[in-house]
Amino acid sequence: MRLLFAGTPEPAVASLEALLASRHEVVAVLTRADAPSGRGRKLTPSPVRARAEEAGIRVITDVPRGDEFIALLEELQVDAAPVVAYGHILRPAVLAVPRLGWINLHFSVLPAWRGAAPVQRALIAGDEVTGATTFLLDEGMDTGPVLGTATETIRPTDTSGDLLGRLAVSGAELLVATLDALEDGTLQPQPQPADGVSVAAKLTTDDARVVWTDPALAVDRLVRGCTPAPGAWTVLPDGSRLGLGPVSPRPDVTDLRAGEVRALKHEVLVGTATHAVALGEVRPVGKKAMPAPDWARGGGRALVEAGLVLGGTTPDGTTPGGMTPDGTAAGTSATGAASAPSTTGASA
Repeated sequence: MRLLFAGTPEPAVASLEALLASRHEVVAVLTRADAPSGRGRKLTPSPVRARAEEAGIRVITDVPRGDEFIALLEELQVDAAPVVAYGHILRPAVLAVPRLGWINLHFSVLPAWRGAAPVQRALIAGDEVTGATTFLLDEGMDTGPVLGTATETIRPTDTSGDLLGRLAVSGAELLVATLDALEDGTLQPQPQPADGVSVAAKLTTDDARVVWTDPALAVDRLVRGCTPAPGAWTVLPDGSRLGLGPVSPRPDVTDLRAGEVRALKHEVLVGTATHAVALGEVRPVGKKAMPAPDWARGGGRALVEAGLVLGGTTPDGTTPGGMTPDGTAAGTSATGAASAPSTTGASA
């Protein structure tokens, strides 16, 4: 079949590679326009564009709407348009052009985790299994009929980067198999189930803030789900942020209160609502990531020696705004009485 491949970021490159090696012909690639990147904010082509140009394939960066774009699609005479993390909404008039439609590869087993961040949300929710789905794009958000699925076990130490890397490879195989079956006429789209729908909203920077009064399991999942992007973080007493890499649960350490830090020779422990976690890499503002023990012996030493409590709380358990972690004013109980001090159209 003649294909128009639509994709933009690095995880989409595996699918483009698989299609180039398949029996189908990729006649053009649709990707987002070059975007500023790096400290110099230099315009940089998308990973998909870079690979397409290397392969000598025509690259289109037009916004996918309007009569001119539809005429361009018709000129290409494509049978189908596989899509992987393209990043633009496709209007009904555009969806109607390819003979077999736009076939989207989504990194969840639909209808679970419809939306922009299915891999991160699955990790944060503590799912044990996720996967990939191919489906026909319609006007809803990841609501079209399913063509194929593949499952993937979530490993205990997976970050979103780890998991997405595996899904990009297995999803590419699924996408090629789906296109083969569509060409052969052996595949019948199936409506998505009405039950089991969940939404994977894009993660914001605020979503990635660690709440140390949560259980250790939730802290571990949040940090892994936000690695590498948007990047988990916490707050130091001066209000600056400390970036966090994956942590290691330490169920044997239960004597630290939420956010309290204990620096040992080879590890840095932080208390949560249940038990401690050991910090992995940390990233102070303006610095490169480093092992937590190195930070505690260096730039963070004075804070640790002063009785550091992470998350915007001070050593007496209050926040910089004078609130305790449970939201009550410092020096009062939850009842107010004085208390003794305590220790998005179809999105492609």
